[in-house]
Amino acid sequence: MTSHETEPAQMLPGLRAAVADARAKAALTRARKAADFQPAAVDPVARVLVDIPLAHLDRPFDYAVPAKDAATAVPGARVKVRFAGQDVGGFVLERAAGSVHPGKLQPLRRVVSAEPVLHPEVAELTSLIAARYAGSRADVMRLAVPPRHAAVEKEPSPPGPAPTAEVDPATWEHVVHGATFLAHLGAGGVPRAVWNAAPGDDWSAMLAHAVAATLATGRGSLICVPDQRDAARVATAIEDLLGPDQHVVLSADAGPAKRYRDFLSVSRGARRVVVGTRSAALAPVRDLGLVVIWDDGDDLHAEPRAPYPHVREMLTTRAEVQGTAMLVAGFARTCESVLLLASGWAHELTSERSVLRDRARVDVVPGENRAVGSRIPRAAYDAIREGLTTGPVLVQTPRAGYAPSLACERCRTPARCHMCAGPLVLGGPTTPPTCRWCGTPDPAWACRECGHRGLRAPIRGEARTAEELGRSFAGTTIRTSSSDRVLAGVSDRPDIVVATVGAEPPAEGGYAAVVILDTWLTLARDDLRVSEEALRRWLGAAALVRARGRVVAVGDPALPVLQALVRWDPAGFAARELAERSQTHLPPAARLATITGQPGALDDALTLLALPEVADVLGPVPVDSDKGEQRVVIRVPLASGQALSDALGELQRVRSARKLDAVRIQVDPLVI
Repeated sequence: MTSHETEPAQMLPGLRAAVADARAKAALTRARKAADFQPAAVDPVARVLVDIPLAHLDRPFDYAVPAKDAATAVPGARVKVRFAGQDVGGFVLERAAGSVHPGKLQPLRRVVSAEPVLHPEVAELTSLIAARYAGSRADVMRLAVPPRHAAVEKEPSPPGPAPTAEVDPATWEHVVHGATFLAHLGAGGVPRAVWNAAPGDDWSAMLAHAVAATLATGRGSLICVPDQRDAARVATAIEDLLGPDQHVVLSADAGPAKRYRDFLSVSRGARRVVVGTRSAALAPVRDLGLVVIWDDGDDLHAEPRAPYPHVREMLTTRAEVQGTAMLVAGFARTCESVLLLASGWAHELTSERSVLRDRARVDVVPGENRAVGSRIPRAAYDAIREGLTTGPVLVQTPRAGYAPSLACERCRTPARCHMCAGPLVLGGPTTPPTCRWCGTPDPAWACRECGHRGLRAPIRGEARTAEELGRSFAGTTIRTSSSDRVLAGVSDRPDIVVATVGAEPPAEGGYAAVVILDTWLTLARDDLRVSEEALRRWLGAAALVRARGRVVAVGDPALPVLQALVRWDPAGFAARELAERSQTHLPPAARLATITGQPGALDDALTLLALPEVADVLGPVPVDSDKGEQRVVIRVPLASGQALSDALGELQRVRSARKLDAVRIQVDPLVI
């Protein structure tokens, strides 16, 4: 054995002695501090929600408040506490005169910040949401309170000037009972409604007037929208009506400093109007009077992190607990909104049929025979040509890119990469076929079935669509808007705008015509909500048309979902969808939950799960062959929904306490 191999063995006793000495000194220091500890004279106990996402520890813990922290350890303040041998963060929920804990309480380590960022009503909401989705409060708390920014916390939050708004009831007059809804808000009431906007409605301005009516009674408002573009549009409308410095925009896209600064201005009461994406749903608005969700069918409203809550459910819970008005708004209607109406919890706001007929004319024309025909029928070309005489034209296509799918021109066999068997795509008219998975180009591709070298594009993206339209309408400017580059808006020039779903820019004065292509592709997804989602996407595009503009959808005129588009009847379609789902016991007529994990972990979870007697267990079925994961679907009647959530919550606590292998639990997932 060499000398350098014996050195670690010789050093080990000394290292152990040093560690033991350090531990002894730390113990003496803690004992000395404990001897010198002086509790606060008033309410010496702080109930702290510790930031630990372990389900079996998801409850408040009592700590002693030192006298030096008596004035700063206020409810809502951030603190550091000793927990399981380490310092962890937490929030003070309340101060109390005593504790039910029989032993000696550990003192607070320190008060990180005396700023009360967790308000009592928000703390209660986090508990309810965690119970609804079988999650932990620590995970929900992450959605409610942004990370601290110490420098920003030292800045003041001056209140804005007095609002200059004058509520105009005429903005809501074309909506049946719309003016009454506005007047009820202005009188301090708490009306709750489901509103379907009409084509051509300036919905952001209408929401701004609802906010102004609420603000006139001294109450705040909260508006949640799917994305940053919608947030900017609503913010602009509110500023135009109320004046500057009356609102803030809360979004996860903002930097940490700006986000925390805006959050503090709301928490301190300097701003009472909040616009934002799903991260704003639990904003601590003072004297909250109105909560609004726009386009509640958009999947961006579903939180992708545990416990996966939906903004609509968070806001309805908030409206119920805090006694506020609520508006579920959008061009489309979801089945969940129909349930709110059927239960009497909310009332319907719609426009008269005469208004809808006057705003837009919607036609459905048969699509191409994709084997031989043209992709864009003559009626759609005529609508584009006629629209260009008076203004811009919008063409909606469901796929981005140039040719996102390729097949053999002769035998229709999908084109695959010779390296990894991935799908081939075309990125442009002059680029060779390239694998979508590994990026390998294949300029000499030949079909493995028939040997033919010709390719066809059964699915064409917005770039290919723009190229085709450019050839057909020479001299016309063709603009594209997709996920790579989303246009904020376009002018009233007679241009053609080709946009993917969700990237349609509004036009100044509205579009003269809107053409919706490839409706068959939008309906081709294997999803419970495919028809509901397709109608929502089409209505969102069609609503951008100007008054008396024309909308042409290319598809099968006999399909019920396209008939609902022609009639502009999202309410009737959603009611029929809900009736069909009720017959088959599907959401939202029933409560569903999924448990996903490795087979062994999944079996343990099902063994420990104490389900209601009415529960149906479907599966397990494989969901990810690479990871070897399986999934179980659990279904109960809607009336037993909370019992299912309680059972899943108890399962989470047992699993956490026993340190079992992880499984993923989702209550009411969007995709099943």
